[in-house]
Formats: sequence, structure tokens, C-alpha cells
Amino acid sequence: MQFNYSASSNYIQRIKKLTGRNYVERTIIKAIQNNIAIYAIHTNLDNFNFGVNKKIGDLLGVSNSKILQPAENTLTKLTVFVPTDHADKVMNAMFEKGAGKIGNYGDCSFSSTGYGTFKAGESASPYVGEIGVRHSEPESKIEVLVSNHRVNQIVSAMIAAHPYEEVAYDLVPLSNSNIHEGAGMIGDLPLFITETEFLQKIKSTFKCEVIRHTHLLGKPIQRIAWCGGSGSFLLSRAIGAGADIFITGDFKYHEFFDAENQIVIADIGHFESEQFTIDLLGELLQEKFPKFAPSIGETNTNPVKYF
Repeated sequence: MQFNYSASSNYIQRIKKLTGRNYVERTIIKAIQNNIAIYAIHTNLDNFNFGVNKKIGDLLGVSNSKILQPAENTLTKLTVFVPTDHADKVMNAMFEKGAGKIGNYGDCSFSSTGYGTFKAGESASPYVGEIGVRHSEPESKIEVLVSNHRVNQIVSAMIAAHPYEEVAYDLVPLSNSNIHEGAGMIGDLPLFITETEFLQKIKSTFKCEVIRHTHLLGKPIQRIAWCGGSGSFLLSRAIGAGADIFITGDFKYHEFFDAENQIVIADIGHFESEQFTIDLLGELLQEKFPKFAPSIGETNTNPVKYF
């Protein structure tokens, strides 16, 4: 299998017919003709804490990286009631699918005990109790945090591990910030470096023909903020987080003024900041399918040229 990476997504949401009128439609037509599946993960990979931006940080040698703008409304609290003697089995099933992650901690939950009551109907097959007789059972109430994109698989695992025929559980949307998902990242270099030395490092690492940047402030660089692709909307976040430099692409002319001599903006280009995503995908495939040999395409899809 061979795959190429392109940062284009503008047309994807608007496709209603395939006439070959633009490069996206022509790509889809060619894929259909050759029985090739297209898996679009652009924004998902941008907002994943081990995705595009983590790859950028690794290339720059940044440590202690974390999401710059954590996502909101992406968490759910899952509460389930389970017979006490099955509580560990159900918890482990949920943890194995990614439930209970808070910051740098995993397997996080809260449990309380009480009694659940139920009366089995004529067509029921109760795990405990008798048909038509109200039963009281010692139960544990287990609460865990779940990322929204994992809800279905975690609920399925929970139900599979649960002994009851009918499982009582709640899903409550939360507005908490999710530090595992969101836009951009921030972290620190192990040592201070001068502005010009760091710009040269960026240029060589990302093979930039040019870096558009704001006035250099004459201060050493250590705290780095960055966002693959178009990240100008995160500038105030980067300043507020105390970053010395903000690396991204697609800054507009007037947006450079917003640095206000508080931070150095380094616009390295949209393609340049995301070009190593293809390597990230190859690494993920190799890790998940060690007997699978991905073939990395070498076509340069950057539409921007420099004279």
C-alpha cells in the first residue's frame, strides 16, 4: 500500500457530485477507479495529543509538550451500576478501551456502594433474583471520564463485561477542558538558544526556503509554541502561556502586528509545518501492524513555490 499526504480539506465537505472539475474530485474518481479507499483524518490528527503537533515538537527537540488550547465539550462522564463482585471486571474492561484518563494519570474512577432494586418480568433472564419478585442487590456505582470519540467502544466493552441482562448506566456531557485533545502545543527546549540559531534550526529541520517572522526581540528562546497548518488564531494563547516564539503557517500581514513585541512569530508555511505527517502515519501503521509494510509516497504536494 502506498499513501501520500496533502493538507487540502476545503473541498471535502462540499462534494455533492463527481465531475472531475477540480483536483479533489479527480483524486476521488481515480481512487474509485482503482479500488482505493480514502481515509480523511486531517483535523482529527491535528487535535490529537500524539498527532501532527507532537511530531513537530519531537523534531524540534521540545520536552514537556502539552496542548496549547485544550478542547471543550469533548468529554463525557460515564456512570454504571454493577454488582459489587463484578466491579473490577467492568472497570478493567472500560480502562482497556481508554476510559479514566485525567492528565498524566490513567485508570481514574470513583466508586460508591449501595443497593440496586429490580423486579424481573416474565420474559427476562435475570442474573440474580426471581421472576416477578423484587430483588435487592449490593451494587457499586462506578464513574469514569471518557473522550467523546471513545464513548461507543467503551460502552460496548462495559456492557460485554457486565453480568446483567439490562445494564443501567448514564452518559453525561461535560464542558470540562480536555487536555488530551485540542489545538497547537507548547513546550520547552532543554537549553536556551538565540533567536537566530533557533530560526536556523527551524529552517533546516523543515527545509524552509524562507521564514516570515516578526522583529527579533534580542532575547533567548526556550519556551516554544507551535501549530501545524494555519495557527494564527492561537497567537494570544501562545503569548499568554509565556512562549518566546510561535511557529505556524498562513499568518496574514496585519496579524504580524499582534505580536506587540511580546513574542516572535515564525511563519514557516502551511505545507512545511505539516510535511512530516506522512512519516507519522507510516510510524503508526508500522506500530499497529508490524507485519504490514507501508510505502511512503515522495510526491511534493505543496502548491506554493518560491522564486
